[in-house]
Amino acid sequence: MWDEKHVQRYEAWYAGKAGSFALRQEKRLLENLISGWPRRGRSLLEVGCGPGYFLEMFWEAGLDVTGLDRSLAMLDAARARMGNRARLDVGNGEHLPYEDNRFDYVALLASLEFMENPQAALEEAIRVAARGVVVGFLNSWSLYYALSGRKRCPASGTLQAAQWYSPYRIRAMLREAAGNKPMTLRSVLPGPVVTWRDVLIFRLCNGWVSPLPFGGFAAVRLDLVNIAPVTPIMAKAKSVKPVPSG
Repeated sequence: MWDEKHVQRYEAWYAGKAGSFALRQEKRLLENLISGWPRRGRSLLEVGCGPGYFLEMFWEAGLDVTGLDRSLAMLDAARARMGNRARLDVGNGEHLPYEDNRFDYVALLASLEFMENPQAALEEAIRVAARGVVVGFLNSWSLYYALSGRKRCPASGTLQAAQWYSPYRIRAMLREAAGNKPMTLRSVLPGPVVTWRDVLIFRLCNGWVSPLPFGGFAAVRLDLVNIAPVTPIMAKAKSVKPVPSG
């Protein structure tokens, strides 16, 4: 169970230079992935919402948001951030307390890494999502993993405790849970942590969303239904001759 010390450590990371830079890129990645999803009047559940950083982003994108977490300390932090803009529930992502198709979308962002049965969590997310699921994960195909996440590397207790995933593994797990549904992969932060800072040369390296699967943070969007573009291409208007007056 994540207690107040974990919350403080989490928020201290995102308040620092590297963490705040990483958070901006992670949000940019997620905004890119959900850009085609209709959002007005649509609902999203974030499983393992933590202190609510991404809940806030989804709310600002126009979604009605619900956050779920096992940690009361994390939910207290999310409540302080979100106020009455989100519903917050305590629960286990491997056994969601919601009926089938309860939400339009479900997000799991760096939460599978800390679950005992991540496959069950994906199956539950797909059960309660009517339209789509987005999964963000710590990428084992990255320099971030090579330098910070491997068991032989000195790292914080949180990184050492995490189960890192490859894009191939996440896709395979989603395919097992949902069948052959359309998936889209993107990643950010391909450089090592020392380059995660707001300096021009480092922004050129880390400040873009890539279709390549080698960034430290990656995400896959799974579309459960065919979703029409939010802004359809308008047909070209035919020219109309003016009607003579008189």
